[in-house]
Amino acid sequence: MSTSLHRDKAYARIRNLVISGEFAADEPLSERSLSDRLALGRTPVREALKALAKDGLLTIHPMRGTFLRQLSFDDLREIHELRLALEGMARELRRVRSRATIDVEEAQQIGWTFHDQLFRATGNGRLVQAYDNLRAQSGLALQKMQQYSADRTRQAVNEHLDIYAAVEAEDADAAQQRMWRHLSSAFEARLKALGAVRPRMLAKGDHRS
Repeated sequence: MSTSLHRDKAYARIRNLVISGEFAADEPLSERSLSDRLALGRTPVREALKALAKDGLLTIHPMRGTFLRQLSFDDLREIHELRLALEGMARELRRVRSRATIDVEEAQQIGWTFHDQLFRATGNGRLVQAYDNLRAQSGLALQKMQQYSADRTRQAVNEHLDIYAAVEAEDADAAQQRMWRHLSSAFEARLKALGAVRPRMLAKGDHRS
């Protein structure tokens, strides 16, 4: 089994233990004991613990160890607000999908907000900042791109709702796979749209010369 598969396996199994209440709040999560319990090496266990800390489920205290993250009232309120925001986006997406004629611009705006809320729901500030930066760069790169077709827009709405269903069910693997498929489909659509724009851009450049 490859290193990445060991790490992913360790992450999934430790996450399930955390969510199912297997650990006490004041119980340090030992790499050695988890390695023995899961029959996995200490390196993938260590990487999984770091990933779970980044995801906001664990807290790593230098010189003390790794513990379950203790959520404050503000944390719980923020999580609740983010869940409401995601549920609101899902309702908006269903409303857009139910129409006989889809509003491409409206659907895209809702889709972008949906992605924003998903990233903010991770509670990972660095990840949110990286996403915001990539979104800004992507926007610059795609300024000349035509709008998605109505068919692709409707497909994207369905993909967003599929992702939300996996998130709501707390099925991390399904959510990840559906997001990958969604991003791959979006990339293909963008390549086609940019291909349609490129000849006109070249023609304009030839005319200036």
